Amino acid sequence: MTESDLAKLGRDELVALILKQAALLEQQAAAIAALQAKVEELTRQGRRQAAPFSKGVRARDPKRPGRKPGQGMFKHREAPTPEQLSEPPIDVPVERPACPACGGELAFDHVEEASITDLPEAIRPRVRLFRVAVHRCKGCGATARGRHPDLASDQRGATAHRLGPRLLAAAHHAHYRLGVPVRKLPELLRTLTGAAFTQGAITLDALKKAAGAIGARYAGLCDSVRHSAWCHTDDTGWRQGGSSRWLMAFVTDTATVYQVRERHRNEEVRERLPADYAGTMITDRGTTYDAAELSAIRRQVCLAHVLRSISEVTEAKAGRTRWFGSELKALLRRALGLWHERRAGPPIEGYAERVRRTKFDITWHLRDRRLADRDNQRLLDGLGRCNDAGSLVRFLDDPSIEPTNNRAERALRPAVIARKVSHCTKTARGTAAFEAWTSVLATLSRTLAGPELLDAVVQLIHPAAPRLA
Repeated sequence: MTESDLAKLGRDELVALILKQAALLEQQAAAIAALQAKVEELTRQGRRQAAPFSKGVRARDPKRPGRKPGQGMFKHREAPTPEQLSEPPIDVPVERPACPACGGELAFDHVEEASITDLPEAIRPRVRLFRVAVHRCKGCGATARGRHPDLASDQRGATAHRLGPRLLAAAHHAHYRLGVPVRKLPELLRTLTGAAFTQGAITLDALKKAAGAIGARYAGLCDSVRHSAWCHTDDTGWRQGGSSRWLMAFVTDTATVYQVRERHRNEEVRERLPADYAGTMITDRGTTYDAAELSAIRRQVCLAHVLRSISEVTEAKAGRTRWFGSELKALLRRALGLWHERRAGPPIEGYAERVRRTKFDITWHLRDRRLADRDNQRLLDGLGRCNDAGSLVRFLDDPSIEPTNNRAERALRPAVIARKVSHCTKTARGTAAFEAWTSVLATLSRTLAGPELLDAVVQLIHPAAPRLA
C-alpha cells in the first residue's frame, strides 16, 4: 500500500490496519522463535554426537518392554543336566542349631537345587602343535611331508601357524550375524577365549571362504528362492567404498538370502524371483514390483504399509473427506481379523460367506469412479489397481500367505544396525563375502543356536573337523 492510499484512510481504518499488522508480526516472531529453538537443538545434538538418530521427543505413552500379555509362553532358566555339570554337586547344610523365628528344633524337610553358570577362571584356547615329518628323495631331491586331516597342504613357512575353524566360525558369526565391527573382534575374542589374532586374519579368511565353501552354500540358497512357495522381499540403503548401493533381502520358508546391487529395479528382483516364479511374492508398495516384467507373479502387498498410507491421508482430512479412508481402513482390518481367525484354528460355520462378503465390500469400495478430493482419488487409483490385480487381500484365499512384509523387514534389521557402526563394505570382494556369510549364518540361525550353530559352520568350511558329541 502506497503513501497516497494511506492518506485516504480514516481513523478507524488505520487502527484496523495497525492491529492486523501487529498480529502478523506476532505470528512471524513466534515462527522465528520456533526455528531458532530447532536450530539450537540441532546444533546441540551435533556437538554432543551421542544420539544422532534420536528423534529428541519422548513419547507420552511409550510401549512397555517385553512381549505383550498372552503372547508366548513364559520360560525360566532350566536346571542343568548331569552332563553339563563341570564338578560334583556342592552340599549346602543348614548351620543354624535352632529355628531363627521361635528357637524350636529343626527337622529335615527337603533339598532344593540351585545352579550358577559362569565362565572358567582361566580361559585358555586349545592349541595343538603338529610335528610334521619331511622326507627328501635321494634320487631327485623332491620332498614329501606328513599329512594330517586338520592340517592344510600348504600350511608351512610363514603360514605354518594358523587359527582353527571353530575360532574363525565364532569370529565370522560375531561380525556378520551380530554386527560386531572387525576392529573390535580381536579384543572381544581375546577376552572370551584368550586367543590372539589380527583383523587381517579374519578378513582374509572371510574372503577366502566366501569364494569357496560358504560361497557354494550361498549359491544353493539363491537357487532355492525361485522354488519356494512364498517369498518376502524388501530393501534398504547400503554403501560400497563410499558409493550408494541397495541391500535386498529375500526370506522364504527355508532360506534367508541377501544381495547388494547398484540399483533396485525389477531386473535385480528377477535375479532371485524370475518372471515365471510359481509362488507368491510378498512386498511393500514399492513401484519396482509394479513392473510389467513381474506382472505374471502372484503378489501380496503388505497391509501395514497400506494402512499407514491411508492414515497419512485421513489424518489431514476433516468432515466428509475422511469417510473414504476411514471406511477402507475398517474393511481391511475386517479382512485381517478373518485371516487371524483362520490361522487360529479350523474355520467356523459361515467363515467362507464372511470372506466372500468382505472381498465384495472391498471391491465395491474401490470401484472405478471420480472423487472430489485429490488425495482420496490417488488412494482409490493406486489401491484399486492393486485390488484388481488380486494383490490386496490374496491372504484371504490362502491362509499360508501373510498379509504383512514383516519377515523381510526383520531380516534387514541386523544389517541396518550394523550399518550405523560400520562403513558397510569397501570392495566388491568384501560385498560378496558379506552377501554369502550373512545369508548362510541367517539361514542356519533359524534352526540352530550356540555351539550347534558354530559346529554347522565348521562342517561347512572344514568337513573333516570332528562334530560335537
